[in-house]
Amino acid sequence: MPRPDQLLRLVEQAEACLSNWDENLWRASRGEGKWTRLELLGHLIDSAANNHQRFVRALSQPRLDWPGYDQLAHVAVQNYQGAESGVCLGLWAAYNCLISHVIVQVTAEKAATPCSIEGGAEMTLAELIFDYVAHLAHHLRQLLPGEAIDYSGMPWPPADLNRQWPV
Repeated sequence: MPRPDQLLRLVEQAEACLSNWDENLWRASRGEGKWTRLELLGHLIDSAANNHQRFVRALSQPRLDWPGYDQLAHVAVQNYQGAESGVCLGLWAAYNCLISHVIVQVTAEKAATPCSIEGGAEMTLAELIFDYVAHLAHHLRQLLPGEAIDYSGMPWPPADLNRQWPV
């Protein structure tokens, strides 16, 4: 399972780079069919919100059976493209600091809590947390190509398609 400090290091590293961007860069197209940088950050906020609830519920229950979420619809209906980048960046960073605090609460026993997302392959809470951090690092590499992202965990998307489930 990733350590809380690994998540915090990722956030600090990314926030230091992203906080220097102007609104034009946040809103510029990244290519046909791709989210803008601001929409991608919005997706990371949604991922943090969904995974925060997954982690908390897995900590408070004997097992977690949880729905996935429609990432395209969530990004669209929230209109991240029209949001203020500084507000989004601050929320994303703060949310991940809270998630890091939640990860500290995971005991060895609770790390083994079985979790299933939208009927997908069962995994442990530890694996779900690991997957969250790997997913985050994957998208940070998209936002910050050429920057050294300090996390060297599970590749995203998982090589085993049976381990892939809706984010």
